[in-house]
Amino acid sequence: MRTFRNPVLPGFYPDPSAIRVGEDYYLVTSSFEFYPGVPVFHSRDLVHWRQLGHVLDRPSQLNLDGILPSRGIWAPTLRYHQGLFYMITTFVDNHKQPHNFYVTTADPAGDWSDPVWLEDAPGIDPSLFFDKDGKVYYTGNRVPPGGQDYPKHMDIWLQEIDLAQGRLTGPKHSLWQGALKTAHAQEGPHLYSIGGWYYLLIAEGGTGHTHAVTVARSRNVTGPYEGHRANPILTHRHLGREYPIVNTGHGELVETQHGQWWMLCLASRTCGGYYRNLGRETFLAPVKWEDEWPVVNPGKGVLELEGPAPDLPVTQWPLLPVRDDFADGELSPAWNFLRTPRGEFWSLSEHPGHLRLRLKPEVLAETGNPAYIGRRQQHLSFRAAAEMRFQPEAAGESAGLALIQNADNHFRYERVAEDGRQLLKLTVRSRGAEQLLASAPYPLDTVQLKVEARGQDYSFYYRASGSDTWTALHEQADGRVLSTDWAGGFTGAYIGMYASAGGAQSSNVADYGWFSYEELE
Repeated sequence: MRTFRNPVLPGFYPDPSAIRVGEDYYLVTSSFEFYPGVPVFHSRDLVHWRQLGHVLDRPSQLNLDGILPSRGIWAPTLRYHQGLFYMITTFVDNHKQPHNFYVTTADPAGDWSDPVWLEDAPGIDPSLFFDKDGKVYYTGNRVPPGGQDYPKHMDIWLQEIDLAQGRLTGPKHSLWQGALKTAHAQEGPHLYSIGGWYYLLIAEGGTGHTHAVTVARSRNVTGPYEGHRANPILTHRHLGREYPIVNTGHGELVETQHGQWWMLCLASRTCGGYYRNLGRETFLAPVKWEDEWPVVNPGKGVLELEGPAPDLPVTQWPLLPVRDDFADGELSPAWNFLRTPRGEFWSLSEHPGHLRLRLKPEVLAETGNPAYIGRRQQHLSFRAAAEMRFQPEAAGESAGLALIQNADNHFRYERVAEDGRQLLKLTVRSRGAEQLLASAPYPLDTVQLKVEARGQDYSFYYRASGSDTWTALHEQADGRVLSTDWAGGFTGAYIGMYASAGGAQSSNVADYGWFSYEELE
């Protein structure tokens, strides 16, 4: 029996939404303040996914200027109809106000349209449903029309949408308010037509430990909807905080070309206690139907780290290389910026075979667009390294590696100039307070920097280019500062390359010859 390993998308890939088009599967996830927005993936077997790119990869599509951590793009939904792909999502501003829009394309690996913004579309987590009679419906959540009976009490609602005109039309219909009156944060609605029923799959209980997937059904698209007596159909809140997979929820149902059903959902792996550095990841579970209701992972009812694989031809894509030599002329889709990149601060052509970062005034502790290019931490234990050529020319100039959870919680491993000396410095910023963990003189222009994490022990090393020996700058720093449980928010840890002029203008640059990332056993 073939098996697969969960998560199928490790690292910060939350709120998965997936579809099948023929024998191909496509998936998108949330991206929050990171740019480009909404990574899009392709699979043939639901287990192995390759990233095609991003849906929102032009500033005209996504302006993240000044967006606070964990605002930005929330919970996209992907759908396909008559040759066109639709991605609908919420942009959450710094006042926590939602703005819902959709974009379209005929090729998910190509360019997507500019956004169509929807008026009078309250709430978050929009979804589209194409009914058999040709009508198209929008679903989302909102404050109940009669008011909230308890905190975070939400109403799942539906309205017809005119995609040709880009507007909602007709009356709004309240569909369901969740499985239990005490269930809060009803959100993430996905609507399906299966076997004469309309099924409404939603997330409840908040995206933390009490997260859950629940389901209701109706013979009519506008209701009334009856909740399943076995709700929630998936949750881990009853398993306690020592189970290795927690905060399970936000599901999406997918039927294979052979009539089998699967659910993609989010969950997190804990490390060193109840700490979730990797954020919310994408998991896969089998689904069977009993008495016209879905049963997730029958006989077990929970997500597992390993399980029987889908009955689909195995299609493995080439893995991302451990080492990126920046020789392809364009950035790998694994790389992200913090917010929409402004200014020509990076280049792959000015120093061929290198990633050049121009020092910007912005620093990581602000909510601007610093000269930072990072990738997700995807494993509980990993090794990352880079070779950098950089000569600081003034006080405040720095470049190196940065491991971030958000503006107030990160590590900076930098080369700086202080009092006429060239130094390597390791600084941790924890809930806004900074502490120098270690420093060492380093007079050479080129340095190789390395980070090794084994669980929550993060260790930092350096060596000269061409040397075989690593020198420890600081070992076993407490990595819990990179967890959402310490830092708050909805994202996962990133590691990447960073250059700053510390608030000043500078013409200085840092050149990175390569960057490597790999899992540690």
